[in-house]
Amino acid sequence: MLAFVIGLISTAVFGLLSLFSVFTSVSVLGVALGVAALTIVLAVTTGFQKQFRDKVLGVNAHVIVLKSQATFAEYRDVMDTARNIDPDVLAVQPFIFAEMLVTRGKGELSGVAIKGIDPTLVGGVLDLEKHMLPGGSVASLAHEPGPGELPPIIMGKELAHKLKAKTGDDVTVVVPLSNIDFDTWRAKSSAPRTRKFHVTGIFYSGFDEYDRRLMYTALKETQELVGRGDQVMGVELKVKDVDRAEDIAARLEKALGGPPYQVQDWYELNHNLFTALNLQKLALVIILTLIIVVAAVNMVSALTMMVTDKTREIAILKSMGGTSRSVAQVFQVVGLAIGGVGTFIGVAVGLAICYVMSSYGYHLDPKVYLIDRLPIEVRPLEVLLVAGITMVISVFATVVPASAASSLRPVEGLRYD
Repeated sequence: MLAFVIGLISTAVFGLLSLFSVFTSVSVLGVALGVAALTIVLAVTTGFQKQFRDKVLGVNAHVIVLKSQATFAEYRDVMDTARNIDPDVLAVQPFIFAEMLVTRGKGELSGVAIKGIDPTLVGGVLDLEKHMLPGGSVASLAHEPGPGELPPIIMGKELAHKLKAKTGDDVTVVVPLSNIDFDTWRAKSSAPRTRKFHVTGIFYSGFDEYDRRLMYTALKETQELVGRGDQVMGVELKVKDVDRAEDIAARLEKALGGPPYQVQDWYELNHNLFTALNLQKLALVIILTLIIVVAAVNMVSALTMMVTDKTREIAILKSMGGTSRSVAQVFQVVGLAIGGVGTFIGVAVGLAICYVMSSYGYHLDPKVYLIDRLPIEVRPLEVLLVAGITMVISVFATVVPASAASSLRPVEGLRYD
């Protein structure tokens, strides 16, 4: 990868030196490097945004309905309201989300989040099935355990690795604080409530936070584990167009009458994550645009040197009837040519590096970046935006040299001839 980048830059440098002067080549190269850097950074940051969005929507619903009160037994009525609120609502399912402890064997203990789902409805709401590893299936959660059988459960790949568990193994779920009497805040004589489950599948979403902590089981089993009867924590929806999720969430909350119901869309649920990504992208764009501005300063220097070097030629043009405006336009065209060549080379180099990085599949530490591969997402509109910004900066960079050339008097250029 490094050799490829060095080769591209070397080719560009020697090609420029064979066509232009040193000052002009430096200006073009500065613009090209700035454009290439900005193109690559935009592709990477956009890739991160898309990856996080896909990962979040892969194992999470588009709209979620919660209730501020402890009891949520009327969830079936809420589901009916949600189905009929908009034609774009594709599927609805109830769920329970609970913090638990899971153990396997001796010494293998981990804090987990268990999500109880309806096995018959979950396929329409979540894309969990496509994340399942071979040998496992979400449909296995629909199996009713017979006498002597354990209820099914599926877990993330990293959690399975931590527990040293695989499909077919048994794990024990511990309900923390279940032996505490909350009226007196004293421990009961019994141990915390536990239940064994049979691992029927392992999923890998590529999002470390989910793969390390999340487990799924049937809604009925989770209800028994929590011990609250036929109640749920919330209802979640999948919509046809995720960009309409906010509008559908607002309409559903209004239909439910507001509090104690709270309806949130996927972006609101992950607002901090996506806001941080947007701010990071904006900061990087501003910083790297400054590189192009610095290159534009080099362009001003090169054009100023050109004006000084071509003083005699400018004087001859003016003495032959050339106007100040036409002389200024000559240097404006030269400046735009420098900017255009630099932009073309920069975009070409940036896209080439993006293609190589995408093909190579640069590995990332999921514990740090939450995903395991460097995402690259090139959007034509963003590439055009980079090119447009560069050309606008190039136009402004030609103003001072062009003004200097246009204000030159013929007598000054021909004084010593």
